[in-house]
Amino acid sequence: MVRNPVEHLVTALRPLLVAEAAAIGPGLGIDPADLEQAVWLRLLERVDRLGPPPDPERWLRASLDAEARRAAGAEARERAYRGEAVAAESRPEHELLLTEHRRLVQDAVRRLPRSCVRLVTAFLSPRDPTYREVARWLGIAQGSVGPERARCLECLRRLLTAEDFAVRRAP
Repeated sequence: MVRNPVEHLVTALRPLLVAEAAAIGPGLGIDPADLEQAVWLRLLERVDRLGPPPDPERWLRASLDAEARRAAGAEARERAYRGEAVAAESRPEHELLLTEHRRLVQDAVRRLPRSCVRLVTAFLSPRDPTYREVARWLGIAQGSVGPERARCLECLRRLLTAEDFAVRRAP
């Protein structure tokens, strides 16, 4: 008995998808089962239009990354519009403080070591890059991105704390 290509792909890819979704989802605040469902739907749509992917594992990982980014972005947008926070954020004084905060952070970022400026600037990109993309842009190993990011953010935190202390102590 010959199974259809979708059934074969689901059977072959299920363990990989379950493991990857379980690894990615919780860190982004996304239910792994939701990620799995979105990827299976994407697979069905792809098979209908183009047939099975030539490299199923690679396709699965790319689709999972895309669905995770999409779901994380949707979650962030939904959180931004809840309750009283929206009313407070629309006040002119809030906008002024936010602008001043951004200026202080940008000034502090410029004073970081050169490698940190590049890394922090990459993470501040409106594209919301993945660690893989940042590693590729900077020409460093993906496994180095997290430790380097932590080191750079600690430097930035020290700069901002020192500035905050100096501003409070000024006459």
